[in-house]
Amino acid sequence: MGTDGSPTAAHAVDRAVEVAAAFGAGLTILMAGRHDDALDVVGAEAERHREATIRIDTRVDERDPATALLDTAEEGDYDLLVVGNRGHGGFADALIGSVSVRCLHHANCPVVVVRLPNHH
Repeated sequence: MGTDGSPTAAHAVDRAVEVAAAFGAGLTILMAGRHDDALDVVGAEAERHREATIRIDTRVDERDPATALLDTAEEGDYDLLVVGNRGHGGFADALIGSVSVRCLHHANCPVVVVRLPNHH
């Protein structure tokens, strides 16, 4: 599960926790970014789900987000990669983020792309 601290990523973490709990799996929350800032974000996400009945690990990677997610998923032999459809990016992320697209095209495992629900 990749996060960047955005509302979409937080929603994706929620869905990843639900999926992991449904299958009795563990969850790793990963953020690519500056070490201290990223530690704060992944720590807050893990804390938000402290009541979950699953094991939650956190990781920080200082490489670009797509590379960090793809390499971690492959090296860790993960079963599923969950990402938000857009993060803190700008106009280029309007429909589906570049990180999500790269993960969809290059991951060695299934990828779930989560988007925020529409609130009209």
